[in-house]
Parts: sequence; C-alpha cells; structure tokens
Amino acid sequence: MTKGDVDTYHEDGQWKNRPEGNQRASSVHDTKADAEAAGREMAMKRDAEHVIKKQDGTIGEKNTYPRSRDPREIRG
Repeated sequence: MTKGDVDTYHEDGQWKNRPEGNQRASSVHDTKADAEAAGREMAMKRDAEHVIKKQDGTIGEKNTYPRSRDPREIRG
C-alpha cells in the first residue's frame, strides 16, 4: 500500500526529501547524494516511487520500489 511517493528536490541551498501529501520536508541534506540515499530508503520502506529532481526542478530520475510494482517492463 503506497503511503505517498517520495520527492528529492533542491530548495534554499539544500537537498530535501518530502513524501507526497506532506507539506514540509521529512529530511534535509547538504549533498544530493545524501538526499538520494535517504529518499531511496524512505521509498523502499513505503513501497513507493522515488522521484529525484535536478537542481533546476526538472525530473532527472524515477525509481519504483518494489521493482515488481513498476508499470514499465524494461530495465532502467
């Protein structure tokens, strides 16, 4: 059961993770790599999609957890 997809995004000079439906970020990080790792773990626990945005706000990557929930049948 999905509790809300997780967005990793850049705001105010920091990288943040916010689950869908939350108004505020659940975690704040100095580097994108740290935020991605925390967001991935959060998405895995929620069985949700992890949306990683670039610094300009455009979507850079999407990952679905668990993999079997991904509607696309191609890897990547």
